[in-house]
Amino acid sequence: MSETTLTQSVEFTYQPRPYQRPFLAAMAQGCKRAVLVWPRRAGKDTTALNYLIVKALQRVGTYYYFFPTFNQGRKIIWDGMDKHGKKFLDYIPSALIESKNETEMQVTLKNGSVLQIIGTDKIDNIVGTNPVGCLFSEYPIQNPRGWEFVRPILTENGGWAVFIYTPRSRNHGYDLYREAMKLHKRDGSWFCQLLTIEDVIDFDGRRIITDVDLQAERDAGMPEEIIQQEFYCSFEGANVGSYWGGLIAKLRKAGRITDVRWNPALPVCTAWDLGYGDANAIWFAQCPNATDVHLIDFEVGAGKSLPEWAKIVLAKPYAYGLHIFPHDMKQGKFEMGQSRYETASQLGLNPFKVLKNRSIKDGVDAARRLLPRCHFDVTKCDETRYPLGGAMRTGLDALVEYQKEYDDINKCFKDHPLHNWASNPADSFRYLAIGLRESQGAVQEYAESQFDVFHHPQHRTVQYESAFEVFE
Repeated sequence: MSETTLTQSVEFTYQPRPYQRPFLAAMAQGCKRAVLVWPRRAGKDTTALNYLIVKALQRVGTYYYFFPTFNQGRKIIWDGMDKHGKKFLDYIPSALIESKNETEMQVTLKNGSVLQIIGTDKIDNIVGTNPVGCLFSEYPIQNPRGWEFVRPILTENGGWAVFIYTPRSRNHGYDLYREAMKLHKRDGSWFCQLLTIEDVIDFDGRRIITDVDLQAERDAGMPEEIIQQEFYCSFEGANVGSYWGGLIAKLRKAGRITDVRWNPALPVCTAWDLGYGDANAIWFAQCPNATDVHLIDFEVGAGKSLPEWAKIVLAKPYAYGLHIFPHDMKQGKFEMGQSRYETASQLGLNPFKVLKNRSIKDGVDAARRLLPRCHFDVTKCDETRYPLGGAMRTGLDALVEYQKEYDDINKCFKDHPLHNWASNPADSFRYLAIGLRESQGAVQEYAESQFDVFHHPQHRTVQYESAFEVFE
């Protein structure tokens, strides 16, 4: 089908701008995978939704529109409007609609096709289904399991997938863009396009967002990192929503991600995050003095029982001084019918400490205080990679990518973390910070809120709890 035919089929509800046409033309010519890294106000969802509508009219089948969360899909598409005040669902000609299911956010067309909005936070809801077309909106903050799940289905049934997003640093969205661009240049099997706000031109040849508009955003307080990310599609800027990314960047600059050798004369402390079906993560640390903490090792993986994890940990040459477990260690049972608490003890994970139930905020803050004291082994923590989030990641990758959830409706970060592939390693690091705080009792390096451990000529040792209270 030609691009002209495609455009005419939706001409009463949508007219593509010039920069949107290359994507539509490539897909009309048979391409079945596309990555669109477009800036804000480029009409990503408007373009994608109208493409989905056309494809649903051409081939009867099930079509999914994936968002990071179910509620986000409802706010943006089901209940949302474009900048002209037109409801997104009104792009579907009413004469073509057979029915709507408000609860499931599902539209059935008269030709039998089904269009449904899905949150990758509830991806198991589509097990057993057979979609022939899938859109992924804001893919960098989605659970990549959605793509992992439907990818073989689309390959088998000849379906298509389109990813539309603005960068969120070098996470799985960056990896997908990089791979898609290789294939785009090599054989055209994927269409890949990265635009900046300077490419986003309206029908009259003028930019949608001008330099004056950008300066107004700066004057209103928008950080330059956000400007570069949101309007220039930069993968290079700091992840502004990251809890610890800035601290880890300082560690890297200060040479604290280096060769940190295991000291056989010192005990090793571990901190665990035990998920149910999720990835289990373990950090290994040593404290060579009253201030420094050496992260000497890291393990993460899924599908292993507690006995299997115990075997991995105890097979290492370390002499353990303490194993730190989260508060829910005393809940639930493993294969032997015993509580995880009882199982850990019998497996030889002694001594161990089960933390009290602390808020996520408490753990995030404890980690912020711990990180300036840390040295990470470059091999075990920054080079050894594990399958996380559909890509090969390191322990430090996870700490950098642990971030606040972004509210695309209100254009701000929420006061809680995004649950993604980085969550389990970050959770175990939070437990390490809390556990060391409670066990050591006397090792906070800085008491003043302005103290910078990276530039201060001397370390100041104070009672830990006293220092912690300063930051409350």
